[in-house]
Amino acid sequence: MREKVWDHLESTGLAEFPRPVHRRIPNFKGASHAATRLLALQEFRAARTVKINPDAPQRNARFLTLEARKTLLVPTPRLRTGLFNRIVPPPGATKEVLRICATSQGVKDYSVPVGLDGRARVDLVVVGSVAVSEKGWRIGKGEGYADMEYAMMVSMGAVQEDTPVVTIVHDCQVVDIEEELLDDHDLTVDYILTPTRIIKTNCKRPKPQGIIWHKVSYEMLGKIPILKTLRSREKQMGKDVTLRDEHPHLANTTRAAALNKEMAENTQPQAATGSAQMGQHHVESDPLSPRLEGSGTITTVYVGNIPPSLRVSELKGALREFHVTPFRLNWQGAQHRAFLDYKDQVTAERAVTSLKGLSLGGNTLRVELAKSQRNKGQGEINSQK
Repeated sequence: MREKVWDHLESTGLAEFPRPVHRRIPNFKGASHAATRLLALQEFRAARTVKINPDAPQRNARFLTLEARKTLLVPTPRLRTGLFNRIVPPPGATKEVLRICATSQGVKDYSVPVGLDGRARVDLVVVGSVAVSEKGWRIGKGEGYADMEYAMMVSMGAVQEDTPVVTIVHDCQVVDIEEELLDDHDLTVDYILTPTRIIKTNCKRPKPQGIIWHKVSYEMLGKIPILKTLRSREKQMGKDVTLRDEHPHLANTTRAAALNKEMAENTQPQAATGSAQMGQHHVESDPLSPRLEGSGTITTVYVGNIPPSLRVSELKGALREFHVTPFRLNWQGAQHRAFLDYKDQVTAERAVTSLKGLSLGGNTLRVELAKSQRNKGQGEINSQK
């Protein structure tokens, strides 16, 4: 469903910068106009503090919030350094300055962190979506940060059960969504704003009631430091904060899945692991590409200038989109680089041509044939796993 929405926005010319919109909360033509529909909502007019995601299609929503002299809270990127930043425009800020404050750079330049003891009370939540149904069921870009942000706000006491949630999308992003696609941690929305209408969903499905600890892994705890503090607080309150890795049934399931994955690694793609996200080396082979037998020649492509925030899954998605999936991907995030192995030089050169100038995570990638080309057989591929 995500791919259909992203493909449609690109193919019909509705997509706006940053492009391509794949694997993002997509920006679209008419996003600014859709955001103005906030002004018609009594919930927005009455709100004193509004939390809005930092993505491009919600930029005008952030500006309108600042212009209305409301407190604007924006989540920190990937929740790495906390939960919120409060945007503080300079004294006497003009409209032009407020517009700057509403941009991604302005969010960095004019913000102060809000800690867990900041006693933030959020009156209205605005989230981005890839797809949403008129019933209020929402699909994000697949990383779960909006759901986690809301669950953390519940744990902090920053939102209540009746705090309204709004999303701003293009009309084509309003689609039918099967309820079985939703889980109990998924955030639903109360209003959908599009360039042509306001949809009140009257959604009856309950929103997340807090952090579902048995779905949180040690890896997630390491990526989102504020989770550790919240977990400690909830543990002191007597709540069950058993993590997925600690839960006997889930831990056994995870171990069984790992064993099955290891046995089937020659026929199934290896998932991006936490070690890759934490910057360790990560080598995986793509089973969709023919494996080299014996001592076939491999041509390697170097990808540099990879931003620290980029995930290996985002690079893999771009490779699939440009139809240049490598035989093997060696991810070295800590060194801001990756190496792509192809079965022949023609495919490797096509990959270089296709990827040159590609921007991911705000950086233009450096893509070229690696200085040294290596001949490696299947045995060595297996030995690096």
